[in-house]
Amino acid sequence: MAVNILIPTALKNYAGGSDSVAVEASSVAAALDALTGKYPELKKHLYNDEGQLRHFVNIYVNDEDIRYAEKGATQVKDGDSLSIVPSIAGGAAVEDAPEKAIDLDRDEILRYSRHLIMPEVALEGQKKIKASKVLCIGAGGLGSPLALYLAAAGVGRLGIVDFDVVDFTNLQRQIIHSTSNVGRPKLQSAKERIAEINPYVQVDTHEVALSSENALKLFADYDIIVDGTDNFPTRYLVNDACVLMGKPNVYGSIFRFEGQATVFYAKEGPCYRCLYPEPPPPGLVPSCAEGGVLGVLPGIIGVIQAIETVKLILGKGDSLIGRLLLFDALKMKFRELKLRKNPDCPVCGVNPTIHELIDYQEFCGVTHQPQVDVGADFEITPVELKAKMDRGDDFVLVDVREPEEYAICRIPGSTLIPKATVPERLHDLSTADEIIVHCRSGVRSGAVVDLMKQAGYRKVKNLVGGILRWSDDVDPTVPKY
Repeated sequence: MAVNILIPTALKNYAGGSDSVAVEASSVAAALDALTGKYPELKKHLYNDEGQLRHFVNIYVNDEDIRYAEKGATQVKDGDSLSIVPSIAGGAAVEDAPEKAIDLDRDEILRYSRHLIMPEVALEGQKKIKASKVLCIGAGGLGSPLALYLAAAGVGRLGIVDFDVVDFTNLQRQIIHSTSNVGRPKLQSAKERIAEINPYVQVDTHEVALSSENALKLFADYDIIVDGTDNFPTRYLVNDACVLMGKPNVYGSIFRFEGQATVFYAKEGPCYRCLYPEPPPPGLVPSCAEGGVLGVLPGIIGVIQAIETVKLILGKGDSLIGRLLLFDALKMKFRELKLRKNPDCPVCGVNPTIHELIDYQEFCGVTHQPQVDVGADFEITPVELKAKMDRGDDFVLVDVREPEEYAICRIPGSTLIPKATVPERLHDLSTADEIIVHCRSGVRSGAVVDLMKQAGYRKVKNLVGGILRWSDDVDPTVPKY
């Protein structure tokens, strides 16, 4: 049987850059065997050491999740599409119980007039929007269009959680901030911009890192939580808090040219843990800082999140509860996959085992500054590297970033060997040579050094802080990105 396997962007590097691979197989297991036989590097991303499909990887045949069919034994036929959906962090209206009577003044009636003449919204719907309380987690790529459109729509109380400052690298996609705001807290920038758009919106700023200690208290004052985060610990934290408090979680995620959106609402459908029971190992899924993101993409996904939020407030239309919307900007295509509630889910299943918020950094196996500990004997600082260069020492400098990063800036004398290709190119490197490995910040190169140590290399070192620290400590003419 000819089956087409669709490869997500995050895994394309391990599949020869292909976005789809045709294989001959009669079952899902056979199809994946054929795929990993052709591209062996994919195997460790799909399967654990026991040969079982990883919990953060979902497989769909057309639009059906194989976990609710016959799993690996699920039969496939000619023309079927197999979708690999790895983690990248219906109509339920918000209860209409405003604390006080909601009215619109003359200026608001004019402002929202295009809503008021729509029968699906009308005057009563706009009053619901004004009475609503929405909390946005993050004022970044997704949070920017989300907050702008919710404010313009007239959401009465808009909370934003963020503790970051505006950086030049944000401006390519975080449209709520401007160049003049670089260096300022994102919350200040966002609040001022929202006030310009709609002075009728009450903006609550929460300049804190969301944690197990403060999440329940923060969420208590809001009807809907919208997840615009960019890391797995916070995604699981937001999910669990929403389930425990019975609140809808409007979810979005982005990577390069691809995005996902859905609504997790345990009262009526699955939660995030139903889709991804466990997070990927630290460093396996690249962040936007490492992998990049098309600046326009968070606009698409953030606006979808805003639409879903307004629909929940109004109680109109078919929400994305139970449906995962996938968007591919390169192909300009949307696909939809069915999501099912997992009866064994530890937080929203029949017999839940999670009854309170946990340590999500520990659960996801990361710290706030994820680094591979290769040991002090296997590290070198940029200043020490520069001294070796000045002395004319004999060593090999390996850059494990992607070609696109290498084109932006590089350390003189470096050889490019992208991280994904290191296992197959180890034969290009001699164990007799002293080898120094670097990347952007030292995380990817640390993982490579650890791999090389296991392969028998004893004269290999990781450049601490990567090319970013090289720019700080040695050569400020090297641009940061």
